[in-house]
Amino acid sequence: MKNLFAIVFLLAACGRLDQVGRAPEFSPLEGSYQHHAMYSTPLPEDVAEGGPGEDSSLWTAGRASLFGDRRAAQRGDILTVVIEIDDSAEIKNSTGRSRTGSEKMGTPSLFGIPQRIDGDMPEGASMAEAVDTSGTSSYKGTGNVSRNEKLTLRVAATVVEELPNGVLRIEGQQEVRVNFELRELIVTGYVRPADISRQNEITYDKIAGARVSYGGRGQITDVQQPRYGQQIADALLPF
Repeated sequence: MKNLFAIVFLLAACGRLDQVGRAPEFSPLEGSYQHHAMYSTPLPEDVAEGGPGEDSSLWTAGRASLFGDRRAAQRGDILTVVIEIDDSAEIKNSTGRSRTGSEKMGTPSLFGIPQRIDGDMPEGASMAEAVDTSGTSSYKGTGNVSRNEKLTLRVAATVVEELPNGVLRIEGQQEVRVNFELRELIVTGYVRPADISRQNEITYDKIAGARVSYGGRGQITDVQQPRYGQQIADALLPF
Protein backbone atom coordinates (compact mmCIF):
# COMPACT_ATOMS: atom_id res chain seq x y z
CA MET A 1 0.00 0.00 0.00
CA LYS A 2 2.84 2.39 0.81
CA ASN A 3 4.45 1.69 -2.55
CA LEU A 4 1.15 2.43 -4.29
CA PHE A 5 0.83 5.83 -2.61
CA ALA A 6 4.45 6.57 -3.44
CA ILE A 7 3.88 5.80 -7.12
CA VAL A 8 0.74 7.98 -7.23
CA PHE A 9 2.49 10.96 -5.66
CA LEU A 10 5.52 10.46 -7.90
CA LEU A 11 3.38 10.51 -11.05
CA ALA A 12 1.56 13.63 -9.86
CA ALA A 13 4.85 15.35 -9.13
CA CYS A 14 6.24 14.44 -12.56
CA GLY A 15 3.25 16.06 -14.24
CA ARG A 16 3.86 19.27 -12.35
CA LEU A 17 7.61 19.24 -12.91
CA ASP A 18 7.03 19.41 -16.66
CA GLN A 19 5.67 22.95 -16.22
CA VAL A 20 8.54 24.29 -14.12
CA GLY A 21 10.02 27.36 -15.80
CA ARG A 22 7.53 27.23 -18.68
CA ALA A 23 4.46 29.28 -19.44
CA PRO A 24 1.16 27.35 -19.58
CA GLU A 25 0.22 26.11 -23.02
CA PHE A 26 -2.88 27.34 -24.86
CA SER A 27 -5.73 24.92 -25.32
CA PRO A 28 -5.71 23.62 -28.93
CA LEU A 29 -8.62 24.66 -31.12
CA GLU A 30 -8.17 21.75 -33.50
CA GLY A 31 -10.72 19.08 -32.78
CA SER A 32 -13.09 21.41 -30.88
CA TYR A 33 -16.68 22.16 -31.83
CA GLN A 34 -15.65 25.61 -33.01
CA HIS A 35 -13.03 24.15 -35.34
CA HIS A 36 -15.49 21.75 -36.95
CA ALA A 37 -18.15 24.46 -37.31
CA MET A 38 -15.70 26.83 -38.99
CA TYR A 39 -14.49 24.30 -41.52
CA SER A 40 -17.84 22.71 -42.29
CA THR A 41 -19.50 23.26 -45.65
CA PRO A 42 -21.99 26.15 -45.35
CA LEU A 43 -25.63 25.50 -46.05
CA PRO A 44 -26.98 26.82 -49.37
CA GLU A 45 -28.61 30.20 -49.16
CA ASP A 46 -32.35 30.55 -49.45
CA VAL A 47 -33.72 30.69 -52.97
CA ALA A 48 -35.51 33.91 -52.07
CA GLU A 49 -32.17 35.70 -51.79
CA GLY A 50 -31.29 34.87 -55.35
CA GLY A 51 -34.71 35.06 -57.00
CA PRO A 52 -35.63 36.56 -60.34
CA GLY A 53 -34.23 40.01 -60.91
CA GLU A 54 -31.48 39.59 -58.33
CA ASP A 55 -28.68 40.20 -60.81
CA SER A 56 -30.28 43.35 -62.20
CA SER A 57 -31.23 44.81 -58.81
CA LEU A 58 -29.24 47.72 -57.35
CA TRP A 59 -29.69 46.42 -53.81
CA THR A 60 -29.38 42.70 -53.18
CA ALA A 61 -31.13 40.80 -50.37
CA GLY A 62 -28.13 38.67 -49.46
CA ARG A 63 -26.26 38.87 -46.16
CA ALA A 64 -23.23 40.37 -47.89
CA SER A 65 -25.17 43.39 -49.15
CA LEU A 66 -25.01 46.81 -47.54
CA PHE A 67 -28.39 46.43 -45.84
CA GLY A 68 -28.22 42.68 -45.38
CA ASP A 69 -28.79 40.98 -42.03
CA ARG A 70 -25.37 40.00 -40.74
CA ARG A 71 -26.56 38.45 -37.52
CA ALA A 72 -25.40 34.93 -36.71
CA ALA A 73 -27.94 32.48 -38.02
CA GLN A 74 -26.21 29.24 -39.01
CA ARG A 75 -23.40 26.90 -38.10
CA GLY A 76 -20.01 28.56 -38.29
CA ASP A 77 -21.25 32.14 -37.78
CA ILE A 78 -19.72 34.31 -35.07
CA LEU A 79 -21.51 36.57 -32.57
CA THR A 80 -20.48 38.60 -29.54
CA VAL A 81 -21.60 37.56 -26.05
CA VAL A 82 -21.87 40.41 -23.55
CA ILE A 83 -21.50 39.29 -19.93
CA GLU A 84 -22.44 41.87 -17.31
CA ILE A 85 -23.09 40.14 -13.99
CA ASP A 86 -23.69 42.27 -10.92
CA ASP A 87 -25.45 40.07 -8.37
CA SER A 88 -25.61 40.38 -4.62
CA ALA A 89 -27.47 38.37 -2.01
CA GLU A 90 -27.65 38.52 1.76
CA ILE A 91 -29.36 35.95 3.97
CA LYS A 92 -29.58 36.00 7.76
CA ASN A 93 -31.15 33.34 9.95
CA SER A 94 -31.43 33.17 13.73
CA THR A 95 -32.88 30.33 15.77
CA GLY A 96 -33.33 30.08 19.52
CA ARG A 97 -34.79 27.35 21.71
CA SER A 98 -34.98 26.92 25.48
CA ARG A 99 -36.65 24.33 27.73
CA THR A 100 -36.76 23.80 31.50
CA GLY A 101 -38.29 20.85 33.33
CA SER A 102 -38.60 19.76 36.97
CA GLU A 103 -40.16 16.70 38.60
CA LYS A 104 -40.59 15.65 42.23
CA MET A 105 -42.06 12.50 43.71
CA GLY A 106 -42.28 11.36 47.29
CA THR A 107 -44.28 9.15 49.67
CA PRO A 108 -44.58 10.86 53.06
CA SER A 109 -46.93 8.25 54.50
CA LEU A 110 -48.47 5.01 53.33
CA PHE A 111 -49.71 2.83 56.20
CA GLY A 112 -46.39 3.54 57.96
CA ILE A 113 -44.38 1.80 55.28
CA PRO A 114 -42.22 4.88 54.38
CA GLN A 115 -41.25 5.30 58.01
CA ARG A 116 -40.09 1.69 58.24
CA ILE A 117 -38.06 2.08 55.03
CA ASP A 118 -36.52 5.34 56.30
CA GLY A 119 -34.93 3.40 59.13
CA ASP A 120 -32.94 1.24 56.71
CA MET A 121 -31.97 4.10 54.42
CA PRO A 122 -28.73 6.13 54.76
CA GLU A 123 -28.67 9.17 56.97
CA GLY A 124 -30.49 12.15 55.43
CA ALA A 125 -32.49 10.01 52.99
CA SER A 126 -36.24 9.89 53.21
CA MET A 127 -39.13 8.46 51.26
CA ALA A 128 -40.81 11.84 51.60
CA GLU A 129 -38.61 12.99 48.70
CA ALA A 130 -37.92 9.76 46.86
CA VAL A 131 -37.36 11.32 43.44
CA ASP A 132 -36.29 14.87 42.61
CA THR A 133 -35.20 15.61 39.02
CA SER A 134 -34.69 18.78 37.03
CA GLY A 135 -33.43 19.48 33.54
CA THR A 136 -32.57 22.50 31.43
CA SER A 137 -31.69 22.65 27.73
CA SER A 138 -30.87 25.63 25.59
CA TYR A 139 -30.03 26.01 21.87
CA LYS A 140 -29.12 29.04 19.81
CA GLY A 141 -28.11 29.11 16.15
CA THR A 142 -27.18 31.95 13.86
CA GLY A 143 -26.44 31.82 10.12
CA ASN A 144 -25.26 34.58 7.80
CA VAL A 145 -24.62 34.39 4.04
CA SER A 146 -23.35 37.38 2.08
CA ARG A 147 -22.46 37.15 -1.63
CA ASN A 148 -21.47 39.79 -4.14
CA GLU A 149 -20.40 39.01 -7.69
CA LYS A 150 -19.51 41.46 -10.45
CA LEU A 151 -18.21 40.44 -13.86
CA THR A 152 -18.07 42.44 -17.09
CA LEU A 153 -16.74 40.66 -20.17
CA ARG A 154 -17.19 40.44 -23.93
CA VAL A 155 -16.25 37.34 -25.87
CA ALA A 156 -16.78 36.15 -29.43
CA ALA A 157 -18.65 32.86 -29.70
CA THR A 158 -19.22 30.50 -32.61
CA VAL A 159 -22.48 28.85 -33.61
CA VAL A 160 -21.52 25.17 -33.39
CA GLU A 161 -24.96 23.65 -34.00
CA GLU A 162 -28.36 24.64 -35.36
CA LEU A 163 -31.10 22.64 -33.66
CA PRO A 164 -34.22 21.44 -35.51
CA ASN A 165 -36.37 24.04 -33.70
CA GLY A 166 -34.14 26.88 -34.90
CA VAL A 167 -32.28 27.42 -31.62
CA LEU A 168 -28.52 27.93 -31.95
CA ARG A 169 -25.95 26.28 -29.72
CA ILE A 170 -22.96 28.55 -29.21
CA GLU A 171 -19.53 28.06 -27.76
CA GLY A 172 -16.86 30.66 -27.12
CA GLN A 173 -13.38 30.39 -25.70
CA GLN A 174 -10.84 33.11 -25.02
CA GLU A 175 -7.38 32.75 -23.55
CA VAL A 176 -4.98 35.54 -22.60
CA ARG A 177 -1.46 34.77 -21.41
CA VAL A 178 0.47 37.33 -19.41
CA ASN A 179 3.97 36.21 -18.45
CA PHE A 180 3.46 32.81 -16.79
CA GLU A 181 -0.26 33.12 -16.04
CA LEU A 182 -3.02 32.15 -18.44
CA ARG A 183 -6.53 33.56 -18.04
CA GLU A 184 -9.28 31.66 -19.82
CA LEU A 185 -12.94 32.44 -20.44
CA ILE A 186 -15.41 29.82 -21.67
CA VAL A 187 -19.04 30.50 -22.62
CA THR A 188 -21.56 27.92 -23.83
CA GLY A 189 -25.35 27.82 -24.12
CA TYR A 190 -28.39 28.04 -26.37
CA VAL A 191 -29.75 31.23 -27.97
CA ARG A 192 -32.67 32.17 -30.17
CA PRO A 193 -31.82 34.00 -33.39
CA ALA A 194 -34.52 36.56 -32.58
CA ASP A 195 -32.67 37.55 -29.38
CA ILE A 196 -29.50 38.50 -31.28
CA SER A 197 -29.33 42.28 -31.71
CA ARG A 198 -28.68 44.11 -34.98
CA GLN A 199 -25.11 44.60 -33.75
CA ASN A 200 -24.76 40.80 -33.70
CA GLU A 201 -24.58 40.78 -29.92
CA ILE A 202 -26.46 38.87 -27.23
CA THR A 203 -26.47 39.37 -23.47
CA TYR A 204 -25.85 36.49 -21.09
CA ASP A 205 -29.35 36.68 -19.60
CA LYS A 206 -30.82 35.59 -22.95
CA ILE A 207 -28.66 32.44 -23.12
CA ALA A 208 -30.46 29.29 -22.00
CA GLY A 209 -28.34 26.80 -20.12
CA ALA A 210 -25.54 29.34 -19.96
CA ARG A 211 -22.23 28.09 -18.65
CA VAL A 212 -19.68 30.81 -17.96
CA SER A 213 -16.24 29.84 -16.69
CA TYR A 214 -13.65 32.48 -15.87
CA GLY A 215 -10.44 31.24 -14.33
CA GLY A 216 -6.83 30.65 -15.06
CA ARG A 217 -3.85 28.39 -14.78
CA GLY A 218 -0.22 29.11 -14.24
CA GLN A 219 2.21 29.90 -11.47
CA ILE A 220 -0.07 32.24 -9.51
CA THR A 221 -3.04 29.88 -9.66
CA ASP A 222 -0.79 26.94 -8.77
CA VAL A 223 0.47 28.67 -5.62
CA GLN A 224 -3.07 29.50 -4.51
CA GLN A 225 -4.17 25.84 -4.66
CA PRO A 226 -3.51 23.54 -1.68
CA ARG A 227 -1.13 20.64 -2.19
CA TYR A 228 -2.48 17.23 -3.18
CA GLY A 229 -1.64 15.79 0.23
CA GLN A 230 -3.58 18.53 1.98
CA GLN A 231 -6.60 18.02 -0.29
CA ILE A 232 -6.60 14.29 0.43
CA ALA A 233 -6.24 14.92 4.16
CA ASP A 234 -9.13 17.40 4.12
CA ALA A 235 -11.34 14.83 2.38
CA LEU A 236 -10.44 11.89 4.64
CA LEU A 237 -9.94 13.35 8.12
CA PRO A 238 -13.21 13.42 10.12
CA PHE A 239 -12.11 16.37 12.25
